Amino acid sequence: MRAHRILTSLAFAIMLTLCLAASALAQKAELNINIYGAGESRSFIALADPMTTPNGAAPPLAGELQNLIHTNLSFLPFLGIVPSQSVLGGTRLNGVTRETIDFRRFQLAGADYLLSTGWPSPNTVELRVYEAFGTNLVVGKAYAQVDKQTLPRVADKFCAALMEALTGSGEFFRSTLAFVRASGPGTNRNIYTVRPTGRELRQISNVEGACLSPAWSPNGNAIAFSIVAERYHYLGLWQGGEVKKMRFPGNTVISPDFLPSGQLAVSLTRKTQPDIYLLGADLKVQRPLVEDASINVSPSFSKDGRLMAYVSDRFGSPHIFVRNLAGGTDQRITYSGYNTDPSISPDGSLVVFTRMTGSGHRIFLFDMKTGREQQITFGPGSDEQPSFAPDNYFIAFASSRSGSKQIFLTTRHGTEPIQVPTGGPANFPAWGLTDAP
Repeated sequence: MRAHRILTSLAFAIMLTLCLAASALAQKAELNINIYGAGESRSFIALADPMTTPNGAAPPLAGELQNLIHTNLSFLPFLGIVPSQSVLGGTRLNGVTRETIDFRRFQLAGADYLLSTGWPSPNTVELRVYEAFGTNLVVGKAYAQVDKQTLPRVADKFCAALMEALTGSGEFFRSTLAFVRASGPGTNRNIYTVRPTGRELRQISNVEGACLSPAWSPNGNAIAFSIVAERYHYLGLWQGGEVKKMRFPGNTVISPDFLPSGQLAVSLTRKTQPDIYLLGADLKVQRPLVEDASINVSPSFSKDGRLMAYVSDRFGSPHIFVRNLAGGTDQRITYSGYNTDPSISPDGSLVVFTRMTGSGHRIFLFDMKTGREQQITFGPGSDEQPSFAPDNYFIAFASSRSGSKQIFLTTRHGTEPIQVPTGGPANFPAWGLTDAP
């Protein structure tokens, strides 16, 4: 599953730093985009026509790569794309390096950045992004042995490098979403994966029953999930292209999640109600993480393994708690309503969750530092099952706003949701960091 293995098998991943002048290498981008602050701004990028270097017609792959990059960038709410028709004089360049580019027409069109694409050979591409005003190089990459099959991963790798250069984080384009979708006859529901931009859709499980609550392992090599079959509940584990099913005493297996160590935590009914337990390497119960007289489900862990968000009904209705696993102390973060589906951000600073409201389920966000709560989705329909991306910025969730349940993306700021193409009704999204930098 991991992209670097796929790329190696395709003999593709020869990525080179561009041979640029020393002065250009020494320069740094000045237009950094803060996607985490309260006042998120929006910048604009223009995409120049791809060309061979120094001049001439681009190869057949050029237009397809341009379209893939355009689609990728359209998922970034902080980066708008300048329409090519708004650039007076057109978007064709005299060359792809800074000294050959007339930046003024792109400045007048409102561009903050300019992408140039050069193809020195039919299977090698050079991609550069410059500041439109400072003309500093933001990022430059070259990719060799490019063909039609590997082209989408070139777009992903470059967009990841660009996003990282602008914001400090490029994990969005290195991630894969797992989710649940109906499959086969009857009520069977299985686990699928897809890139957050809607590419590389695949079914990875084929079991009888309803799969629920997938969770990626930290290394992106495994997905754990619940299986509700006709007679029993199982823990499902996809790894190495195969799915294993395990039963537990009590016949309840709810919302598994991985710790940073690679161990699994899951809610099991070992007494009279579900509690949260840590499993060992042999997938046998090792010890309780939360065990009391109430229902405790839906663990979600910070990247350092220090914090665990979860749901408990110890005060009557479901509420969200955050446990410090080292000290065993709890912080209650919800005090009203019916609250489920917590997902803690990898850095442990935020928790998103679902709350039942008078107009349907909605996604709320709690700031661990300030103690403030904010609603970030507003329907229509119902919004639920939020999942934080590895970059602490994007949030995937399931929503019925389009009629059937579908996967949508928003951000920690509650930006306008974008639908992820999944080929059918879908829910229970979960992020996995599956590509190497």
